[in-house]
Amino acid sequence: MSDNRFYITTPIYYPSDKLHIGHTYCTVATDAIARYQRLRGREVMFLTGTDEHGQKIEDKAAEAGVSPKEFVDKIVCGDRGVLDLWKLMNISNDRFIRTTDDYHVSAIQKIFKKMYENGDIYKGKYVGKYCKPCESFWTESQLVDGKCPDCGREVQDAEEEAYFFRLSKYADRIQDLLENSDFLEPRSRVNEMVNNFIKPGLEDLCVSRTSFTWGVPVDFDPGHVVYVWVDALSNYITALGYDNDKYDDFDKFWPADVHIVGKEIVRFHSIIWPAMLMSLGLPLPRKVFGHGWLLLDGGKMSKSKGNVVDPYILAEMFGVDALRFFLMRTFPFGSDGNFSNELLIQTINTDLANDLGNLVSRTTAMVGKYFGGQLPAGCKTWAEPQEVDTQLIGMASALRDAYQKDMDTYAPHKALEEVFKVIQRANKYIDENAPWALAKDMEQSGARLAHVLYNLLETTRICGVLLTPFMPESMDKLFAQIGACEGCRTWDSAGVWGSLSDAATVSKGENLFPRVDAEKALEELERVAEEAKKAALPALEVEPLSAEQVDFDTFCKNDLRAVKVVNCENVKKSNKLLKFTLDDGSGTPRQILSGIAQYYKPEELIGKTLVAIVNLPPRKMMGQESQGMLISAVHTERGEEKLNLLMVSDAIPAGAKLC
Repeated sequence: MSDNRFYITTPIYYPSDKLHIGHTYCTVATDAIARYQRLRGREVMFLTGTDEHGQKIEDKAAEAGVSPKEFVDKIVCGDRGVLDLWKLMNISNDRFIRTTDDYHVSAIQKIFKKMYENGDIYKGKYVGKYCKPCESFWTESQLVDGKCPDCGREVQDAEEEAYFFRLSKYADRIQDLLENSDFLEPRSRVNEMVNNFIKPGLEDLCVSRTSFTWGVPVDFDPGHVVYVWVDALSNYITALGYDNDKYDDFDKFWPADVHIVGKEIVRFHSIIWPAMLMSLGLPLPRKVFGHGWLLLDGGKMSKSKGNVVDPYILAEMFGVDALRFFLMRTFPFGSDGNFSNELLIQTINTDLANDLGNLVSRTTAMVGKYFGGQLPAGCKTWAEPQEVDTQLIGMASALRDAYQKDMDTYAPHKALEEVFKVIQRANKYIDENAPWALAKDMEQSGARLAHVLYNLLETTRICGVLLTPFMPESMDKLFAQIGACEGCRTWDSAGVWGSLSDAATVSKGENLFPRVDAEKALEELERVAEEAKKAALPALEVEPLSAEQVDFDTFCKNDLRAVKVVNCENVKKSNKLLKFTLDDGSGTPRQILSGIAQYYKPEELIGKTLVAIVNLPPRKMMGQESQGMLISAVHTERGEEKLNLLMVSDAIPAGAKLC
């Protein structure tokens, strides 16, 4: 593979539900790295996709009353699905793979058979523990407090005939790979893999299942489906054309330069995947990088736990580029980070509105105000540069190399830190030179003013080039405002001070990053979050039937009667109680108090025929006696309790017994 080519992948995401901000974080990071490599002039293959097989999806599809394929099609291709999300977030992937694609299914059958014929897959019997949400098998000793060590949820006993991959055969080679190369980063992950998985004894891996059918059938034993790891991990090579005729890029792009994955799946990518490739006799990827989690309230976001943040809402409220920038600027890429709406707004206001936005706005406005939008010829240079000029030009000229070092080591947050050091220095440069003061005497200071403004425009241009992988649309607008031609937007030009023409046409244009009203935004986010939480709840829930049986004689002791509502009114000093005056057929009015004021207006119930238990002992409520209980039906809609009084035909006389 040519050194000028670069192959980068995200994990393929599991579409058991809508994707959340954690998935977006990983994909935006991968996209920024891919865009950076393209900026460098490399031919990039950027792959992402979806892992669509497995028991969890089969079960969720059954719950939804659709086929598994219909279920995943909706999540992937439906409204606000995976494809829509990546389009919204301006993800520049070159290829998108679905493990249900015919070419992939066919290739997986061939790969499985090769490993079987190599003697690395054999048939046996699996007995152990299984976590359905994680689709992971565990031994008893690997459990933490009897639960899945990855997600902390309950596991179930599993026993079935299965095919196994001889993972143990490759333990020594995998350990050597991890300990004696930079294959896995951050390096902190290496000790975790070696000490937790390899040294205790790497066990052979279950790679087929018979307890569900939604998967790739083993072609020589169709009662089995290929289990997740062989199916999912192989996407990185099948998407290039390995063992299929769909594509012809395998020799061109393999081995991958880097697999970007979340830390929870580092084990599969740094142990299982290289062992599979060793079995197939294929080169190993150059690097696996395991990024940290975005934490919410101190815990990992999880679709199954429901504690997720919807990227659609944030992108629509604050802008796609602002969200992309926040994700890359705020969280060290190899470590966990605590997500909050407050931090998002603070980052937008501080870095984008105050620092970058003000630099662009003030500079372009002054060029327009003092020079009509075009600086005079010759303003690039100054015969006797001042120290402040030298400092700014020096920082801006050295920026590209510092940025490159951080991007090449998968530290986008550090690369952005370098860019914003220069932006902050440029803002300070404005204050140091006070252009508004220079403009008071254009004859004496006009040339100096033009040079100061050129230095600001050129610094802005260099920063804009390096911010392009993170905020591509906004940087296009920035370049238009400062009059940067196509040749001034390249990687090479970012390393050459003075690339911007001093005759560039400058226009103030729109405010690229308006300040966010934090109070209003947080209120709106809270409202939207509550609506989303409600929408995620079941449309309808009823209390399960009681398992406890009641004998007939006990049931008959309940005296259920039809009662007519003579009067109904609110109970003073109570928000819940209604007071009913009822005709129960006895000739003596009966008073019952019921906590249903939130469901009915008193006047709506007068004249209705209801059902009451009339042989309950009287009890005091708000100082008044209640002589029985009205019968009602309750259920829940989207988490909200609903109540309906049991009303019967008005033809039924008061006092009629229900039996």
